[in-house]
Amino acid sequence: MNMKKVAIVTGVAGGIGKASAIALAKNGYKIIGMGRSSSPDLSDFEGLDIIYLSGDISSREDRARLVKAASDSGRISALVNVAGVAPSVRRDLLEMTEESYDKVMDINTKGTLFLTQAVANIMLSYEKSEGIRGSIVNISSCSAYTSSVSRGEYCISKAGVSMITKLFADRLADERITVNEVCPGIIATGMTEAVKEKYDKLIDGGLVPLGRWGLPEDVAKAVLTLCDGTFGYTTGASFIVDGGMHIRSL
Repeated sequence: MNMKKVAIVTGVAGGIGKASAIALAKNGYKIIGMGRSSSPDLSDFEGLDIIYLSGDISSREDRARLVKAASDSGRISALVNVAGVAPSVRRDLLEMTEESYDKVMDINTKGTLFLTQAVANIMLSYEKSEGIRGSIVNISSCSAYTSSVSRGEYCISKAGVSMITKLFADRLADERITVNEVCPGIIATGMTEAVKEKYDKLIDGGLVPLGRWGLPEDVAKAVLTLCDGTFGYTTGASFIVDGGMHIRSL
């Protein structure tokens, strides 16, 4: 059996998921990753121990396939829940459709919840010893606590991820499994590309104290430290990676 630490990372076809998978792989993890794209550009993975599976975490069958592939590869040390989608069309809250709500919630919240449940149960099957038995990291968002009335379903879904983090952290603390979340701010990914001009103006206007877009690698650094035991005495916490955007100032 492969003696490397195994990490499951979702949303690895691009953005934060890809950057997180690369950071973990460069630090000794074997990555079993899943993304919705059937033919993504995986050139950045060359030379790294990363296996890509095409699938959708809103699907019970795809989640089971992902977990089995990881379990067959060795001891699962970490789960990084990155997979998430924004509404296909931004609509005012008064015009949000049930179809859009269901799609966003199924992937961002339900998929994250039940994948975490499945992986947690596997981690519980491992011998309990000193130190951390496993690490679970959820990628939430500043949208978990910031209102955006043109994409309410996304905000609700990420607020749900924050509660998923707290619930599993509470349930698994005595089992030596840490569960934390990273809340990114405005990060340069495919999801934000369509609104780049809007955010460029906001950042130029001072919305982000550090004065720049966040990069997927900024978030990946936080993911790595939450997986590798650096914060082994921390669980149920939110790590805000937003360039200071959350600061309230007068």
